[in-house]
This record gives sequence, structure tokens and C-alpha cells, in this order.
Amino acid sequence: MPGTQNVHIQRQCHKSAASTSCLCIESMPSEILLKILSYLDAVTLLCIGCVNRRFYNLASDNVIWFKIYSGSFPCKIINWNTESIETTTVSLSHATVQEKKLGYWKKEYIMKHKATTKTGIIQLLRPINLYTGLPLKTKEAIKASNLSWVIILKDRNGKEHVVEQVDIIFNDTSVTVYWYGTSWPCLDTLSTLELCGMTPLLLDRCKVPTKNGPRWCSLIAEYDLTNLTKASPVIGSDNLVQLLHLDPGLLMGLWKEGNEIAFVVASLHYHQIIEKSTLGSSTTLYVLPAHKPILDDVDPEYGLHGFQLHIDMHSGGRTYVCSTFRNLFCRKDYIQNGYLKIMVIGLKDNAQHLPLIGKVGFFWKTSVFEGNIKNCYVMDITVLDETEKPFWCFSAPVYMRPSSKTSGLYDYMGCIYDIKYVDSDGKVHIELVWMDNTKEYYIVNLILYISTKKVNSWYGTNY
Repeated sequence: MPGTQNVHIQRQCHKSAASTSCLCIESMPSEILLKILSYLDAVTLLCIGCVNRRFYNLASDNVIWFKIYSGSFPCKIINWNTESIETTTVSLSHATVQEKKLGYWKKEYIMKHKATTKTGIIQLLRPINLYTGLPLKTKEAIKASNLSWVIILKDRNGKEHVVEQVDIIFNDTSVTVYWYGTSWPCLDTLSTLELCGMTPLLLDRCKVPTKNGPRWCSLIAEYDLTNLTKASPVIGSDNLVQLLHLDPGLLMGLWKEGNEIAFVVASLHYHQIIEKSTLGSSTTLYVLPAHKPILDDVDPEYGLHGFQLHIDMHSGGRTYVCSTFRNLFCRKDYIQNGYLKIMVIGLKDNAQHLPLIGKVGFFWKTSVFEGNIKNCYVMDITVLDETEKPFWCFSAPVYMRPSSKTSGLYDYMGCIYDIKYVDSDGKVHIELVWMDNTKEYYIVNLILYISTKKVNSWYGTNY
């Protein structure tokens, strides 16, 4: 056993050396550690502050952070919230800097940095797409801010499993985010799923996002995973997976064998996606600012006309329908059961009927497998008011269900399918016919039902 004893002794020596090294760092005087920390950049300082309480305090030193602040923003600060900062220059004395509360200049640096970054993103979002009424450069803004999305799976014991996004697809009015892999936790042990936006805390120092760097977490939605298979509807399946819909806008694929997670997909509409993904916190959602209605006591049908609809149906980077409808309206006698009925595509108007292009289905993939679930896809709806401002927007998975009705249209003799979507703002009903001779679906009827509560709140009316 001499060899074994020798290995044991060597291991003890290594452990002793490591612990001695650790003790040496911990036992260093604060003045020496501050001198070392003064050579580090802002991102590294933030990481050092996560070691323990002592290093957090040392890495929040005002002298170090004022040096970083004045190096990045050397001129007088204009249009900034704190009055003292508006008159601050780099000539402050050491004593004056230290008078501030610990971490003051770190906070000011981060706030100023975020404000500068936000200004650049706002400039990107200023141009508006004439067809959708949404910012024209949302894709560029997402990339410029290094915005990504994670899902946080929490089990019943409170343990968190953070899953980084694997793939992303930019659509006409939404972004589709994919998570898949081989190390999913057991589904039966999970209690909640949180969808969060992640942005680097200091963007210019972190051009390439890293999950180990300091990031800002903004909660977008939270989903209950207890009794998932019973509470969430299965909207489709193929030979390998079944597809569950978690409202709002989340899809979860479960392996048929073992009933465990195969993949998760989120569909996020572009409307205020940057704000929702960056301005919340890790525990609270970003609250959209309240809409102030513009009153009109002249138009007797104010709030009933001038609507626009942009519809986009897609999956896996394939677009089936992308179309815009203008000058939509609702007659007063079409207001029934708390909804405004807006006819977009009429059954009897052949010129309005739209074909779905390509092989329709929900395309999924994992690290090893991929497939296509028939009759499922994602639908993006963007409704604009008469001033061309976003009025009702969503991106959600939908499923075409066979209808018991038979087609009464001479030009469209085939099986009929229905799509129905409902949320607090309204309903969408779509009727499609399968044309066996051309092997394609046609949308022959599309109706929007907008809640009178939504209209009255938006326009200040009383329908």
C-alpha cells in the first residue's frame, strides 16, 4: 500500500496548498486588495463582488468606481436625474468621493451606462413599418442590445434549472425562441417555469453575451407546471412527441416514451418586446403604461372603423400566410354579446380568399430528432386603430380542427377546418377549406371579435 499512501499524501498536500492560497487572499489587508481591484474593469469588478460579502464591499469602493465613471464619462453630465451629478467633474477630491454611500458611484455608472444604451435602442425603434405599425428595426434592436431569453425551471424543493436559448427565428411580426437539449430535469418534479429576458448589464464591455457575466433578468411570464398534462391542452402530436400549449404563447413538446420534456418553444410578438424583456425584474413583470383615450364627441361611430389587420401564419422559418387588411369596420348592429364583429374575409367573396403556401405544420427539432406536427403552427395578429397605433397584438400557437360542416361553396368543395383563438381582448375565428386537387388550404372566412370593454377603454366610448 505504499503507492496508495503516497497518492493520499500528495492529495493532502494539494488540498493544504489550495487552502493556504485561499487563506492568504482572505487575510490580505483591504488596502492591498483595493489596489489590486483598481486595475480591473467594470464587468470583472461586478463578478468579483459575487464572491462573498467582504469582496462585495471591496468591489463597490467609490474611489475605484469614480475612476471608471470619469474615464467613461469625462465631461459634465447633462440631463441626468441626480442633481449632484449634473455639476460633477473629474476634479472631485478623494475625500469627497469617499463621502458618498458605499457603492454610490457603481450604481451611478451602471445607471448612466444603461441610459446611454437605452438611447441607442430607442433610436433604432423609431422608424415604423407602414404595413404592421410596429418598429421597423426590432430585429436590429434585439441584436444591438444582445437580448436573449432563458427559461427557469423550478422544482418543488425550490431548486432552479436555468436553460439558455438554443435557437431563434425572426418572423414578420414576432420572434420564435427554441430550447432543447438532453439534460432536462424530470417533469414530475417541476412546479413552475419562468420565461425571462436577459441582457448584459454593461453592454459595451460584453459584446459577446456570456451566461457567466453580469446580466439583467426581466420576468416576462410564469407558468404552472403542476398537473401539466391534465391542465394544458394537447394541440397536436406525431410519432415521437405530443405538443402542449401553455398560455400565453408557449409550446412544450413531450416525448411519447417517458413523458419527459423534449423541447420548449416561445413565440413573442414584436409589440413592446424590448420593454417587456428588459424593463422588468427577476420577480416582477414590466407593466405597460396605461393608454389615455382620445375622446371624440362628433363621430357617432367613433371606435368602430379605421381598423387595420396584419396576419402572419408561420412555423420554423416557413411562412404560410402574410397579409394586411385595411379599412376594417363594424356596424353598430353587429355589436352583440360584448363583442364588435369585424368581417375581414367573407365566405362569398372569392377575391378575398387566401391560400396557405407550402406544407402546413409545426416544425420542431432537438439535438438528435426533428419532425412536423400536422395542422399546427403559430399565428401572429396585429390590429391597428384608426391612427395606425397597435391596438390588439398577440402571437400564439393554433390548431386547425376538422369541422362538422360541409362546404357550401361551389369553388371550394372539400373538408372544412376551424381555427379559434380567445383572450381577454377578443376572439379570432378562421374557416379553411382543403382543396384536394391542388393540395392546399384556403382561408375562406376570417372574423375578428373585439371586446367592447377593450374598445371602450381605448376610445373612451360606451358601446
